[in-house]
Amino acid sequence: MIWSREEYLAHMTFEDIGREFFTELFGPLVGLPEEWRAQGATEQEVDLSAFGWDSVRYAWLPVRTGAITGLTPRVLEDTPEYTLSVDSYGRTVKLIKSSATIPLPLAYPVRNMDDWLKIRHWYTFREDRVPDRETLHAYARKQKEGCLILAGIPGGFDEARQLMGDAELCVAYYEQPELVRDILDTVAETALQVFERIADTVTVDLLHVHEDMAGKSGPLAGPVQVRTFIAPYYRRIWEPLHSSGATLFSQDSDGDIRPIMDDLLAGGLNVLYPCEPAAGMDMVELRRRYGKRVAFKGGIDKHALRGTRADIEAELQRKLRPALRGGGTVFALDHRIPNGVPIANYRYYVSRGRELLGLPPAFPAPFVRMAF
Repeated sequence: MIWSREEYLAHMTFEDIGREFFTELFGPLVGLPEEWRAQGATEQEVDLSAFGWDSVRYAWLPVRTGAITGLTPRVLEDTPEYTLSVDSYGRTVKLIKSSATIPLPLAYPVRNMDDWLKIRHWYTFREDRVPDRETLHAYARKQKEGCLILAGIPGGFDEARQLMGDAELCVAYYEQPELVRDILDTVAETALQVFERIADTVTVDLLHVHEDMAGKSGPLAGPVQVRTFIAPYYRRIWEPLHSSGATLFSQDSDGDIRPIMDDLLAGGLNVLYPCEPAAGMDMVELRRRYGKRVAFKGGIDKHALRGTRADIEAELQRKLRPALRGGGTVFALDHRIPNGVPIANYRYYVSRGRELLGLPPAFPAPFVRMAF
């Protein structure tokens, strides 16, 4: 089913519209399509269009709130095993083809305030960050026709991490707090100016921020750092947007963010995903704790699909329970479909999940990533 903007917003703000949302957020990991083909999967199963996943009509507003560096990415070396490149931040990055979809930086451009001041202009406001009026009016028309309008901002943790690296950023919270604060203040001020320019033409329905700031052992920034740096950055952007009509503020972060959830929600977030069970992010427990303060997407343990049908059944019975239905949940795997999931198991997961949620049998429909 293709949901309209109005249906999706109602569902994600805990209105029961009489149907549950069942989808894939990301799609398969590298190598899984080849595994499925070897097991006899059809091409429609490989591209996921055979499974009739739910989606919503959406469009990303073409505003530019992040870095505009003027640097052109280029490939330095390309082998069957890896690709070595220079990216748009000027970093040398390496992609291991057999196991990754995201290249890893080998060095970073910012170590101190002097380094930051040299590139601060990447983040300051300029008029070409905002599309022309004709384009904005076109998106306003899409919105009136039932299309969800999305916009993104740089992550409060992630953007500084892109500039400094995880370890250096974590140290900088203590040793160079003025540097971290200036990075976030600069980004926030630019985002505010961007959104002020569009406010009289089109409404942002959903503000999205990507963080990926945690692992199984917990978040890389603790409650003090979130309260001091990240939540104020969020609030500064979200509060005026919300006052202008924005409904959802969504964060993508892997890993266990439970120690900082209260502080993140205080920053305005009201949608979290992908809720990885292997990291302790149990949607059932989180819904019991937070009620209607936050909606969830994902949350079904992807690793259960590597097991038996009984494993899949147990996971579905636990996660598709009435307490998580009736609005506020997008039921989906907690990240990409992992290698080692047999196509027979995936077929069972889809058909049994639809049955438990009271959905009709799957019918072919284009797969649309719902990771936002």
